[in-house]
Amino acid sequence: MTEESQSSPTPSEGRATLSRELSNFLIELSISLHKHAMYPEGHPSLAPAAERVAGLLAPLVADHGTLSLGVARNQLVIEGVATDVKNPVLADLAGRLHRHHLGAVTFRQGADGGQIRDLPAILAVEADRTGKPLGLGPSSQLTAWPSITLYSLTYDALELVGAPERQVEDEEEGDARTRADQLWVGLARAALAADQIGEGDNTPPPNTDPTVVARAIDQHEGGTAYDQVIVGYLLKIAEELRTAQGSEAVALKKRVSRMVSSLDDQTKERLLHMGGDRAQRQRFMLNASEGMTLDAVVDLVKAWSSTEEQNISHSLVRMLEKLSMHASEGTGARREQAEISLREQVQGLIQNWSLADPNPDEYSKSLQAMAGERARFSVPAEAKFKPEPRRLLEMALEVDGAGDMLYGVIDALMEEGELKWVIDTINEADAPAVTQTVWGYIGSVAKIREVVSADPVDAVVLGAIIDKVGMQAAEPMLDVLAESEATQARRLLIDKLVALGSDVGPRVVAWMDDPRWYVQRNMLSVLAGLPDLPPGFNGVKLLQHGDARVRRKAVQVVLGDPAQRTRAICTALADSEEGIVRLGLLAALESCPEAAIPQVVQRAVSAQARDQRIAAINVLGACGRLAALDALLTMARPKRKSFFGRKALSKGTEFMAVLKALRSYEGDERAKRVLKAAAKSKDPDVARAARGEG
Repeated sequence: MTEESQSSPTPSEGRATLSRELSNFLIELSISLHKHAMYPEGHPSLAPAAERVAGLLAPLVADHGTLSLGVARNQLVIEGVATDVKNPVLADLAGRLHRHHLGAVTFRQGADGGQIRDLPAILAVEADRTGKPLGLGPSSQLTAWPSITLYSLTYDALELVGAPERQVEDEEEGDARTRADQLWVGLARAALAADQIGEGDNTPPPNTDPTVVARAIDQHEGGTAYDQVIVGYLLKIAEELRTAQGSEAVALKKRVSRMVSSLDDQTKERLLHMGGDRAQRQRFMLNASEGMTLDAVVDLVKAWSSTEEQNISHSLVRMLEKLSMHASEGTGARREQAEISLREQVQGLIQNWSLADPNPDEYSKSLQAMAGERARFSVPAEAKFKPEPRRLLEMALEVDGAGDMLYGVIDALMEEGELKWVIDTINEADAPAVTQTVWGYIGSVAKIREVVSADPVDAVVLGAIIDKVGMQAAEPMLDVLAESEATQARRLLIDKLVALGSDVGPRVVAWMDDPRWYVQRNMLSVLAGLPDLPPGFNGVKLLQHGDARVRRKAVQVVLGDPAQRTRAICTALADSEEGIVRLGLLAALESCPEAAIPQVVQRAVSAQARDQRIAAINVLGACGRLAALDALLTMARPKRKSFFGRKALSKGTEFMAVLKALRSYEGDERAKRVLKAAAKSKDPDVARAARGEG
């Protein structure tokens, strides 16, 4: 989701953007980093670049004394404003800091050209090349300057909890983090801070559980720099929640709301003060009132009233809490009405509450309007003793009497989330007429679609319906699967469709003409789980699909077709996406066709990733073909230094893998000679590997 598309602010609200002064400072800092990466120490271009950065920094820290930058993967967060991920200069600056495992940088008054010159000189060295990120080094490196502090924070020391569906998504769609996860992990990293992460001790890494994050914020001293970074992430998260949709947004909403509710009252007030910027505070509250859970909204309103130095009556607090309770525990229309009412009243209160009088006109109007909401939940006198839907169904089962009224009863029970009780009750009853009527109704395509479209899907209820109606449930499940954004729901629907067996295959293939990549990916996931592919299905063309997620699933499916297996392996080995190449290598390890050996050799010799080269060497050892042996002998043969000044192979993981692979060819005289010579090596590791003892 890009900065431009993630939200649509109202005209009155506007969009928060970086000031020209901040933008110029960051651009000059990035340019200084590039110059240090290009020129040697002492070059005449370096000192002027540092002086320009120091000159731009001075007025920025003059007012508040500090300037803090929160670091994300490809953007920086400053006072609630995130840099544009499409800006290559700023994205590169964020990337360099991120690769050094830095989560925040604080500049203070007094940061002169000398300090500014030292910082880019260190950061310009790429962490990926040296293998020594600053954030993983000694803490003295991070505080080496009087007016600049770096904070060590790393993704590897954090664990996202409570989201097993994201693990499945990672397996299916790679390791790319969604914007929602980036924002939450960024907040957690900033909150946990360098004194808890990456210090080199042996304590278990903390997780990003909301209560852990809240406790870290409560226990921190709350310096200006720390609060600026935390507030910056809170502002971006609130803005994201205002418009974001999908399972990732739901997870982010739950996490940040739970964190807010877990904070101490004093901490909430401290963060909500937001440097005294009332407009920024109001924007945050309006976004939070739309995107956070209701209990978190109520907590924020109470803290906000203290920050605004306004009195809020106990009656209003009780009214808000009562509406929150109705929204949390109610069902159907009652729940929806309570939630809408609470959010509307809070937004009206925030927008209009500006008087010091504890009972201003707008306050009184809001209180009076909320008090009137009770009428929404009142029950007409004639309905006070109306039989409940459960009682009506039980009466129908007792007399085995089915009529049109029964459909309304089932609808009411489904709306109240009682469908599991309905199924359990009719299955135990001896009332064939009612049982047949009820099953005919809830087993219809329309009702199955209602069950499958629920959020979350009740797996037990869906399983009971499928057991009863069988293939009739396939069409509504496929309809919802095509559009579903929730990973957990997709996984459940795919499993249920696969459980229907190969007969569902032709129905799945009918969806493959849909041009949307995620529809094709979802349908291929179903086909990959079926015991047999539908007759006539040809997935070869999907091996060249423009989206890697579709190609990955297509490889899995086509590998199950013996007639197309060689084509699938060769295509996978030639793919540009590492996950697909790994699929091809795994399939080749099981049985490598002759046509794929040249590509395996190429991967073994020139793949960028070491684990990919070793996997290819293992394939060459397992396939038992002469061409594979020739390649292994070539890799094992000592060579003079190449054009680039490196030997073809030396002692190391890959060389050991070659020796292990050659042991599969011990019947060949050439392989035997190489292993015999290696067994006499003065290097004990090489000798053991050649003898098969390692």
